[in-house]
Amino acid sequence: MKQLATYLFFAIFMIHAVSAQPGDKHNFGVGNRTFLLDGKPFVIKAAEIHYPRIPKEYWEHRIKMSKALGMNTICLYVFWNYHEPEEGKYDFSGQKDIAAFCRLAQKQGMYVIVRPGPYVCAEWEMGGLPWWLLKKKDIRLRTQDPFYIASVRRFMKQVGAQLAGQQITRGGNIIMVQVENEYGAYGTDKAYVAEVRDIVKESGFTDVPLFQCDWNSNFQNNALDDLLWTINFGTGANIDDQFRKLKELRPNTPLMCSEFWSGWFDHWGAKHETRSAAELVKGMKDMLDKNISFSLYMTHGGTSFGHWAGANFPNFSPTCTSYDYDAPISESGRTTPKFFEVRNLLKNYLPEGEKLSEIPDSIPTISIPAFELKQAAPLFENLPQPQLSKDIKSMEAVGQGWGSILYRTTLRKSTAEQTLILTEAHDWTQVFVDGKRIGILSRMKGEGTIALPPVKEGAVLDILVEPMGRMNFGKGIYDWKGITEKVEIRSGEVIRELKNWKIYSFPVNYSFVKDKTYRERKVPVNTAAWYKGAFNLNQTGDTFIDMSSWSKGMVWINGYAIGRYWQIGPQQTLYVPGCWLKKGLNEIIVFDLASPEKAQISGLRQPILDVLKGNSAFTHRKYGQNLDLKDEKPFFQGTFRPGNGWQHIRFGKAEKVRYFCLESLSSFGDDNYASVAELEIVDENGKPLSRQHWKVLYADSEETEAANNVASNVFDLQESTYWHTNYTTTKAKQPHQIVIDIGEEKTVSGFSYLPRPEEGKTGMIKDFRVYVKLQPFKF
Repeated sequence: MKQLATYLFFAIFMIHAVSAQPGDKHNFGVGNRTFLLDGKPFVIKAAEIHYPRIPKEYWEHRIKMSKALGMNTICLYVFWNYHEPEEGKYDFSGQKDIAAFCRLAQKQGMYVIVRPGPYVCAEWEMGGLPWWLLKKKDIRLRTQDPFYIASVRRFMKQVGAQLAGQQITRGGNIIMVQVENEYGAYGTDKAYVAEVRDIVKESGFTDVPLFQCDWNSNFQNNALDDLLWTINFGTGANIDDQFRKLKELRPNTPLMCSEFWSGWFDHWGAKHETRSAAELVKGMKDMLDKNISFSLYMTHGGTSFGHWAGANFPNFSPTCTSYDYDAPISESGRTTPKFFEVRNLLKNYLPEGEKLSEIPDSIPTISIPAFELKQAAPLFENLPQPQLSKDIKSMEAVGQGWGSILYRTTLRKSTAEQTLILTEAHDWTQVFVDGKRIGILSRMKGEGTIALPPVKEGAVLDILVEPMGRMNFGKGIYDWKGITEKVEIRSGEVIRELKNWKIYSFPVNYSFVKDKTYRERKVPVNTAAWYKGAFNLNQTGDTFIDMSSWSKGMVWINGYAIGRYWQIGPQQTLYVPGCWLKKGLNEIIVFDLASPEKAQISGLRQPILDVLKGNSAFTHRKYGQNLDLKDEKPFFQGTFRPGNGWQHIRFGKAEKVRYFCLESLSSFGDDNYASVAELEIVDENGKPLSRQHWKVLYADSEETEAANNVASNVFDLQESTYWHTNYTTTKAKQPHQIVIDIGEEKTVSGFSYLPRPEEGKTGMIKDFRVYVKLQPFKF
């Protein structure tokens, strides 16, 4: 038996002697419970890395790092909006030369999996969809909308022209191509997915397997018979549970986790995310021992340079510039402790006679002594030509894709305080009257009104809006920027809409930001301005510029858009690749929206990714607030079953409600904690209600010190994130409650509950009660 086991081990992990070398033609396909490379069993060990998040000069270094980790394949998205920033204008050159990236992978003997979307998510601006689609107000994204489909077809044809010739059968290294991306988290529309499949084929991807990925809970919703099905999940997941349904439906299919999440992404105002290296290695070993292929998302995250970082949905939660992801290879391409733990595992799963490649040297780092940015150009002194409009307009409606936007009008005389009402200002808004800032409104906090002081006739109202990246997930991809609906003034009981606007656009192009009237001056506080400076270098190397004394904005160095910063953290530095620096004089421009504490910058050798400032971590319980249920009668009570996976609870009756309270009474581990990964509430027909406008009104306890286990995770559409009661400080006891405002009156007949995905963890709710009301709960 031992000899048989040894034979099977080598049979499974044997790879064709000639790996992905240029010009060699091979075949890759689907066999009986395994992938086949030239007819021999092949296990995919893919490293997900993204070419736009890595300077082109470092592409080969990161590919070599992935190979040294023990991977045999590179997995990548194709970012539509990166290649077609304006409708009909395509760019696959330089930093965007995706074909060159794939050739570098082949040079290093690595195969490639291409995921061309058209939607990719990836915590990337609008999930990779181009902003100009939103110029068509009635657009239906990710559907068979004729305009959308025609745009997809044109783009995919361009992708095919770049990459179809690099399929493995034609001498290249592309072994699989994905159709759409996690569509089950968006909707159910097999006809649409089928049309995207056909477009992918029409674009030339006909020689290799096509696949679609989703979660184990929803992959059947859009599964097509002629596509390979793969599952996405993260560290700590029960591997057998994740694939159980797929194995029942397709017992002979090769199994693959197309996204095995090594870490997670960071949001502004929340703690830096990390995930256990031990759990990661345990999951990878479990898959490899069962002949399950995987792609490690991310193996190297990199950086969402410039304006490319997106935002989460349904709670608007913008993501940081750093896409470090707690991945095995750090943001700047360096090894981490997690790297060596994964490498030590993968060295045991190499083809016979093969050894791990050497780890390439790290890029040198440098420090830069502090220097001042002495020149400034205040925004109000550098206004471009405005567009005139009777009504307020979104950025998209005035032809602007990214950057900031200023709305200006005049006010009538008022001797009393009034209220300014902004309906859907996206995303961070400053309001000025006659040049003086009177307040800030944050979409993250749901703010939309501000008190206006008495004003003279003709007072100038300025509203400066800073978008923070379009939402990249779920229905949030319909994310128009600027002020998207209207601006009103309320005086007593009278509400009047403001009209006759001058609209000023401030794009993010380097050509725009450098073309300002810079001079040495002091800028008034709470004023937006561009700042310009220079620093000298005797040698170049990677560095991390410290932005902790600045408020909020964006940085350009030597013409390269480095990214966004925000003093609330957790990210306080910005990664600057050494290949973008030069010996001698280097130029830096900073657009700061609210004036820095000190117009000074230094370069550090290490990043600062986990420092929160002020009251930035958002919880859902006000100081001293307690939910009062003593006069409330439970609408339903029951007991969940133990284990993972969705559980569907039906009340046996229907009720019209707006407010929903789930109360945990006990846990299966008797640990006094409660946790929930996802909640859905179903209507009288058993269909899930839209969660787009849900709000958490109250959670008695949330963990924010050791992790971001906030209550809004229960409807963030991410099954690997969850609400967990506090376990680092208060360690509150049962019962635990969460109260949700579903946004409008709805008739409900039950709910669905998804426990956290790991095995044997705390907070697995056992006994529970449900309270529902039309009127708010008492506190």
